[in-house]
Amino acid sequence: MSSSVAPAPVRITGYGVLSAAGIGGKALYEALRSGSLPAGDGGAAALGGKAAPPLELLGVPDFDAREHLGRKGLSALSRTSTLGMTASEFALDSLPGLIDPAERADTGVVLGTSTGSARAFSEFFQDTYEQQRPYLVSPSLFPGLLLNHCASQVAMRHSFTGVNASLAGGRISSLSALRYARNILVNGRAKRLLTGGVEELSAHSAWAWHHSGVLGDGAVLGEGSAVFVLEHGTSGDAALAELASCEVAFSPAEDGPLAVAAALARCVEDALGAAGAAPGDISVVSAGATGGRGWTAVESRGRHRALAGHAPEVLRVQDVLGETYSASGALQLAALLAHWEAGEAAGAGAWGLVTSVGSDGSVAAAVLRRPSATG
Repeated sequence: MSSSVAPAPVRITGYGVLSAAGIGGKALYEALRSGSLPAGDGGAAALGGKAAPPLELLGVPDFDAREHLGRKGLSALSRTSTLGMTASEFALDSLPGLIDPAERADTGVVLGTSTGSARAFSEFFQDTYEQQRPYLVSPSLFPGLLLNHCASQVAMRHSFTGVNASLAGGRISSLSALRYARNILVNGRAKRLLTGGVEELSAHSAWAWHHSGVLGDGAVLGEGSAVFVLEHGTSGDAALAELASCEVAFSPAEDGPLAVAAALARCVEDALGAAGAAPGDISVVSAGATGGRGWTAVESRGRHRALAGHAPEVLRVQDVLGETYSASGALQLAALLAHWEAGEAAGAGAWGLVTSVGSDGSVAAAVLRRPSATG
């Protein structure tokens, strides 16, 4: 007779978040609850004095990286890097204690992003044309152009020598990073990972969105970062939640919106099956609510099909925070955790779902169990 042993869970033990709502999960929850945001500068700090397109912009209010990271070495860092590094600091600060130096070799960083910093590489290559000679461009700025700059800076700051990766998957970047990190942990290649997503606001990205023509009427652009501490195993401190499963899939956008909705439905069904959950178990959904024309309806259709008509509560994060692209999935997950921390979901054993759809036909879904269900 053989017996099977359930694999140890992947637990979320801490998180940090920066968004247009401010700092922390509580600020994010209050913004979702009230539907309002603190007074901001209209993205002026993020724009760096450059002209903006005729779009509403939502920057992280009163964000000064020096307050959280110190002053040393910040001049060569992009806004993408400082946002991601600051969210990582908050995530580590939320843990009950410091990470033991002996565990740093098994601690890594996995972040989702779009292109890294659009502003950094745009300004760098602009300088190669405008400076008297191209070689007068500061070499210290070049590392900030690289996709993995933020993740590597987090790792170097804390001497984490485990897995280090950056995933660029458009709107599903953050959930792709969560899936990658979960697989790394389950396969024993790390014991702890800082995982999440980051997206900066800049004049360069804002103009790119404006000229793309894909945004719906009245769309708002935001920015932010959310980073989670993922650990594998059953020992240690109580978890905020368990990341039960995370799946990604793809359907070519040229096949039409119905095909993409069907792909999301299958992705959600696969995530539910991997988590051992039924559609009726889901009590709350943190939806993507993308700024692109028509894609919110595509996401809703696919999710409704997968949940077999079951209608859980829906958190519409980006209706408040704006289009945050590659950081959207991480901010959706942060909103779900904040929602649970506030005690808004009733009943032990409640499950949550995070979904995302990209305009290229990429889809993703993550299933989580709230703390009362994780033991």
